[in-house]
Amino acid sequence: MTIRDVAAGDLDAIVAIDLGETGVAKHDYWREKFELAARQRATHIFLVAEQEGAVAGFIIGEIKAWEFGSSPCGWVSAIGVANESRFTGTGTRMLEALLAEFKRAGIDIVRTMVARGNRELMSFFRSQGLMAGPYLQLEMRLD
Repeated sequence: MTIRDVAAGDLDAIVAIDLGETGVAKHDYWREKFELAARQRATHIFLVAEQEGAVAGFIIGEIKAWEFGSSPCGWVSAIGVANESRFTGTGTRMLEALLAEFKRAGIDIVRTMVARGNRELMSFFRSQGLMAGPYLQLEMRLD
């Protein structure tokens, strides 16, 4: 397995992996994420796991500073693994590669958000050493 920067030719596979997880094909969203990472590589990291010439997964990280009073930190903003590559270490390898990018940039804290009901993703992140942090997400419906 190889972990590498995303390429334009990877987008169809990324859309398919995400569609399998969310049930929604978001071509424009993933194209925008790709273009942002291409323009701002220092703060937007978009990696894919490739196995036998096929995209097995993707991960996106961002370096953000001072939002909500937080010192600079890395955020895992998206991760997806193809069904046939789950439970093979793909997610772990991608996260390790992203964390290495954060460390090279001088980042020493990483954060993410997980939907309360997503037990699989919560278990994955907890198995990687992430735990509840000092912030609490709040929301309000506007209807």
